[in-house]
Amino acid sequence: MKPRYDNIGAGYGRSRREDPQLLARIQAALGSARTVVNVGAGAGSYEPPERHVIAIEPSDVMAEQRPRSKAPAIRASAGALPLRDGSVDAAMAILTVHHWDDERERGVRELRRVASGPIVIVTCDPRVSGQMWLLRDYLPEVAELDLQTFPLPEQLADWLGGDAQIEVVPIARDTPDWSLMSYWAHPERVLDEGARNATSGFARMTETVVERVVGRVRQDLASGEWDRRYGSLRALSDFDAGLRIVIASSRRASGPGQADG
Repeated sequence: MKPRYDNIGAGYGRSRREDPQLLARIQAALGSARTVVNVGAGAGSYEPPERHVIAIEPSDVMAEQRPRSKAPAIRASAGALPLRDGSVDAAMAILTVHHWDDERERGVRELRRVASGPIVIVTCDPRVSGQMWLLRDYLPEVAELDLQTFPLPEQLADWLGGDAQIEVVPIARDTPDWSLMSYWAHPERVLDEGARNATSGFARMTETVVERVVGRVRQDLASGEWDRRYGSLRALSDFDAGLRIVIASSRRASGPGQADG
């Protein structure tokens, strides 16, 4: 089967640019690590500069969007990382675990296996994101899909081990990373085909669903209904739309046969 992002990954390099605040939090969580494996590396956003990065990305479409300044991506899946136990200082996975399908648990445990130090997972809490106006009132299909595909942050922490912590990451209204969660203050973005296609939520919907949502948002913006219902959001500088960072600080000791999950 072709990697999912071979079908839906076009445009990520243009509209999914690094958010400096999130990058700073990832950098801080990685601590003093010098070697980092980035699993589901995509176009290379959030890869820490001045550290040696090993990029793992199964999709040719995503890997081809990596700038020349980034390390070439190794084609492999999260569930079978081509690295030895404890061979890197740290591991990271940025908004990707929900695309690992049947490898979600094994992939997270693989992060733990190969990293001798911190593990950083950026994810979404679907219980929170599903209450954002777009998913709750216009696009419940994505809210339902997210509940099925995103492991809850507590589950990720459990797979990583007892030292994992979960942090809330508010999304700035001017973030350059146009994830679906960033739409909280930007309904006009729903009308932008390029922006929609660079979110896995919209890209995984049928054409019928997308046309329905675009039509309703366009109508409600034109009539002023959107601003009457949600316009107060435009005054906020940031908003908790469900973005979370799960951090495990050190490698968990494990017995024979347990490191792989």
